[in-house]
Order: sequence, then C-alpha cells, then structure tokens
Amino acid sequence: MKTILSILLLFVPVFAIMAQDDAALADPAFEAPMLIDNPTVVNPYKGGLEFVIQHRFGTVKNGITDIFGIYAPSNIRMGFRYGISDKLMIGVGSTKDYKLQDVNWKYSLLQQTASGKMPVSLSYYGNVVLDARANDAFGPSEQYRDIHRFSYFTELIVARRFNDKFSFQVAPGFFYVNAVEEGLKNANFSIHAGGRAKIIGYNSLVFEYDQLLTKQDIATQPKPNLSLGYEIGTGTHAFQVFVANYSGLIGQRNLLYNTNDFSKGEFLVGFNITVRF
Repeated sequence: MKTILSILLLFVPVFAIMAQDDAALADPAFEAPMLIDNPTVVNPYKGGLEFVIQHRFGTVKNGITDIFGIYAPSNIRMGFRYGISDKLMIGVGSTKDYKLQDVNWKYSLLQQTASGKMPVSLSYYGNVVLDARANDAFGPSEQYRDIHRFSYFTELIVARRFNDKFSFQVAPGFFYVNAVEEGLKNANFSIHAGGRAKIIGYNSLVFEYDQLLTKQDIATQPKPNLSLGYEIGTGTHAFQVFVANYSGLIGQRNLLYNTNDFSKGEFLVGFNITVRF
C-alpha cells in the first residue's frame, strides 16, 4: 500500500475526482501561499510575483550570552513564487544551511465555495531540492554520485475556512532523500497540520505541527516540528514572527533531521516576510 501511495504522490499528477460548480468561491483560508514553513492551498494570482524571506535565529538555550539566539548561527532562505495561472504556481529558492537550492510547485485541485457545496480546498504541492555542498559532504569520493545531492517532497493539502476567524489545514506527505546517514531511511511518510485564528483586523495567530510517520533505524527518533506565531497580512505584504523548535527551511530536512525538544527550551525565534508585486 505504501509503495502504491508513493508512486501516486511522487510521479502521477493528481486530478480532481469531483466536479466543482460555478458558485462563488469562499474567501481564501490563509493570507499567503505559506503558513509558517508549510505551503497552504493559496496561490499567487495569475501573473503575480512574490518575494519571500525566511529567517531563523539560533536556539535560545544559551540565554543572554548570545542575546537568546540573535548572535548565534542563523539560517535564511530567499525565494520567488510566480502565478502561472490562478491555480498553478511555481517557485524557486536558496537556503544558507547546506546550500540547498529548491524548485517547487503547487496546483489547486478544488476550491471551497461560499455556498458550502464544496466544503474544502485541495491542492497538490511538490519540490525538488539540490544540495550544492562540496562532493566530500556526501561520503567517500569513490562512492559519490551526482544523484546523491537530490531530495524530493510531495503532499496533498486539504484546508477549510470554517468562518471569518478560523482556518485549518492537514497535509499527508511523502518524501525521498537520495543520500542519508546510516540508520535513516530514504523513503518517508509524514503528516502536517496547521491553522490560523484571526484576532483583530489583519492580525492573526498561526500554528503548525509536523510529524514524521516513518520510524527510523536509530535509537532516538527525529522530533516533531512545532511552531507558534503572530501574523500581519495586507494586500501587498505578509509578516510573521514566531517561535519554533527547528531551524531548517526545507520540509524534508525539518522532518528527518530535527532533534530539538520544545519542552526542554530547545527552540528559536524566526520571521517570514512575503512581498507581493
């Protein structure tokens, strides 16, 4: 069953199996194509270009000595998203840690209607990521292959805007990393959940939880990803500041390599800025 699901998610375009009527669409469930670190069902409009900056400070565990992570080693990703149509977007990005270069895409399969006849929105998301570090980062030179640099992630995002105040989404996913450390698995399944609660005007609380479902062959399993933040959204900008227990900016790395335990104070402060042109 897992093999079949892997093939469907990774290699086969997902088509809607329900017809969508011409009724008015519900307002978007979220402010931007990304919640905190996970994609939402929202796309840029046709011809719309967005520039995004994602910044993560170091963990706060050293306290005042590094200003609660501000002076600690940080991670940053800069990227662009473009709306090919109102339903299809493509994006590119570059991440500091591990020199990750990514291409990502998202297609809207179903859109929630104001009448409730279509109760949810459904989108398909995927990415391909290249690790651009030197060859020796991938083990002995005689075993190196260019394919070791690549990883792939794909998921289906189901979201619902319940009312003017609250939206929620869940996304089962599958990812494959060509080169992993001993004890970690190449093929993995995951689940994401996240939401937004408006508090006043353009201000909202946002949250995310990501869980790796595939058990690894190591004693200590990767930790779940947890983040909680504050968002301000306008017609041209979206700004978020939050706390999270992970510093990675690519989904497959966050899921497979996160070792920080939120309950032990192993978390950091981050922010995202989205600019729409």
